[in-house]
Amino acid sequence: MTNQIKTFLLLAGLTVFLVFMGKLIGGQTGMMIAFILALAMNVFSYWFSDKIVLRMYGAQEVSEAEAPELHRMVAELASEAGIPKPRVFYIPDESPNAFATGRNPEHGVVAVTAGILRILTPTELKGVLAHEIGHIRNRDILIQTVAATVAGAIMILADMARWGAIFGMARDDEEGGGLGTLGTILVAIFAPIAAMLIQMAISRSREYLADETGAHLCHNPESLARALEKLAYGVQAVPMDAKPATEPLFIVNPLTGGGLMSLFSTHPPIEERVARLRAMRSY
Repeated sequence: MTNQIKTFLLLAGLTVFLVFMGKLIGGQTGMMIAFILALAMNVFSYWFSDKIVLRMYGAQEVSEAEAPELHRMVAELASEAGIPKPRVFYIPDESPNAFATGRNPEHGVVAVTAGILRILTPTELKGVLAHEIGHIRNRDILIQTVAATVAGAIMILADMARWGAIFGMARDDEEGGGLGTLGTILVAIFAPIAAMLIQMAISRSREYLADETGAHLCHNPESLARALEKLAYGVQAVPMDAKPATEPLFIVNPLTGGGLMSLFSTHPPIEERVARLRAMRSY
């Protein structure tokens, strides 16, 4: 199954959860409330999330005169991707990392930390920038924003359903689903967990796709593979004080665990990403 199809199915699953939670709380009216809530959250995130995250990490825009080599790489990769050149931002943090943001390719932003500029070679840095520009071209910021806001709406509705059931307001009629108080409480507990798992799976799927896109754009899968290996060690040695809500944006996430915990991770295991890249031929 391709990452694009997988993403579509996962987003469809989130939508089903949202509609079901709305119906559970208030029937057809609840479904409409859920839809309006998700729409409002998405509109806000679409227009303002990039500004918020850049301000959150103290990112500063750098000019071409200040960082000519960085701008040259970004311009070359954007041209290869067929998108406008993203704006370039610098984060004064020694933890090596990078992210892309912006509501669409016309408003793309690539941000890099001081740490990543320090530890990567120019070839490895180009692989990282290609990955981030891959996110912009694939509109991953929009997709992940939609996933996060729908999951957030499900969690809000689940809280409403749980408290409503506890205080005797559960809907037992056919329109409400006939789950009763206990059924409503159980659904309200497990639906947010399921929504979070789906959201994390979408994020991991888009990371794989950005790796693949980036390898094509820089014509060198090995450069990105080597960069990921360095970054995996680098973020462990110098952790960043990252906010949980923004972790999916970064190219590597130091909190990723193995085994069962990988289900709750926003990023695939570094070892698996590196293996996939090295299985690709050079372009």
